[in-house]
Amino acid sequence: MAKPKTSHKPVVLSIAGFDPSSGAGITADIKTIAAHKCYGISCITALTVQSTRGVLRMDPVEGRIITETVEELAIDFDIAAVKIGMVGSAEGGRAVAAFLRRNRPRHVVLDPILKSSSGAEMISKDGLEFLKERLLPLARVVTPNIAEAAVLTGLEVNNVEQMNDAALRLQRMGAEGVIITGGHLDPPLDLVVQKGHAAVILEGKKISSPSTHGTGCAFSTSVACNLAKGKSLLQAARAAKKYVETALLKPISLGTGIGPLV
Repeated sequence: MAKPKTSHKPVVLSIAGFDPSSGAGITADIKTIAAHKCYGISCITALTVQSTRGVLRMDPVEGRIITETVEELAIDFDIAAVKIGMVGSAEGGRAVAAFLRRNRPRHVVLDPILKSSSGAEMISKDGLEFLKERLLPLARVVTPNIAEAAVLTGLEVNNVEQMNDAALRLQRMGAEGVIITGGHLDPPLDLVVQKGHAAVILEGKKISSPSTHGTGCAFSTSVACNLAKGKSLLQAARAAKKYVETALLKPISLGTGIGPLV
């Protein structure tokens, strides 16, 4: 009897919050990982009550549950990359940081989720401080948008020069690589900064779409998938930007609020 051929898919771990509408967070990350022909595994850091209309509630998961989940996954899988989204609280951040220090994943992408697109706070004050001081230095690359970069650095970030200043400060804070996304700029552009390399600007085109919820999650997860598949950081950033732009050009009408990136 012929045996089926086995194939290898890079395993990408998403550590993030749960969005029941699948616009962002864990479920959105799994969709993106599958689209990149990787295998997605996950650890939920917070439960939310939300829809396309906005976030109504966020409840962080106990650090003990996060620890047990990620450690069991690390025993069972060869994890090629880790994408970290919302950690929710300092307790959650401590659990994630301890996991990273113990296991030393090859690629860690930190997408610092601070607020939802509807304006709801998605991390506690002590959680934010822990993220800046302890979690950020454990990432290979951090992918804030311009608003998140401003909060993390305390700098004004509204143009390319300010994006570069913020990226350099984030590196001084411990991040190895930085991608600041400027999707709200006109024209939209992203800035990629790596140690030992000149900063690179990735220019894009303005795309008007009713389905923009989860673009940051999709971008950072795409970066993680492309790193897992052996691409350089710059190659991964370019591929992620193209992935998001392609999705924005094919919106699907879902929900009554800000539709999800599909």
